[in-house]
Amino acid sequence: MFPELIDTRPWRRAIDDALNWVVRNWSEYFEAAAYPLLMLLNFIEDILIATPWWLITVILVGIAFLATRRWPLPVIVFCSLMFLGIMDLWEDAMTTMALMIAATLTAIVLSIPIGVWMSRSARTRGVITPLLDLMQTLPSFVYLIPTVMIFGPGKIPALIATIVYAAPPLVRLSDLGLRSVDPAVMEASRAFGTTPTQRLFGVQIPLALPTILAGINQTTMMALSMVVIASMIGAGGLGYQVLQGIGRLEVSRGLFAGLGIVALAIIFDRITQSFGKQLQGRIGLMEAR
Repeated sequence: MFPELIDTRPWRRAIDDALNWVVRNWSEYFEAAAYPLLMLLNFIEDILIATPWWLITVILVGIAFLATRRWPLPVIVFCSLMFLGIMDLWEDAMTTMALMIAATLTAIVLSIPIGVWMSRSARTRGVITPLLDLMQTLPSFVYLIPTVMIFGPGKIPALIATIVYAAPPLVRLSDLGLRSVDPAVMEASRAFGTTPTQRLFGVQIPLALPTILAGINQTTMMALSMVVIASMIGAGGLGYQVLQGIGRLEVSRGLFAGLGIVALAIIFDRITQSFGKQLQGRIGLMEAR
């Protein structure tokens, strides 16, 4: 038994009291600030559920073909979607997809500007990097506690927890991609009299797009990995089916829902990776396949 050197109970009480104070006095403001996220999630979910299954299948298969210009990936996407439909997981898959898309879009809007900021300032990078380390290593249940206390069980805390967990890879890779642009190219652009904004949008971001797209790929996968945890606080979807399988000891329910999550992961992972390779080939970073 480790000796009790200091009494930590006052610290714990202070943290609990501070959070309770925030919940009592600021919860309405936090809910109002997060309301656009809820509207975005509900909007995407309503569209996906209302869209006929065959149209979603055609769209995703078409995107897969545009990403590769070959048929193996579209066939994989088609088979994955058929599995979701045959196993009666389609609506839950659309709910899960909506959460993933909403979290990914929000992460893109927040993460890329932060990555740009980090790439331009070593001091900013030194401050934000430990925060990103904390976001990636802190168990998601830890920041689920305050979000549930503030917003209550439902979709908002699930979406916020997913964003917090999924955003760091995109921030890191945006920063890395922008800093990895060839200095000779940047110097040449300066010689033509471009402004910093013109260099950012005309040179750095286009050349860093493959790396940024790899960050979007990682963010998408991490958002999908949160669906089971998010379902514990009301997100629903395939994660809820897994939880029901655990609670009812129904191996088949949990297995098929888990395979449905894998199917979605395969679809979005392969598509984003293929677009990344296509971009790399276009800008000459590797041979186009």
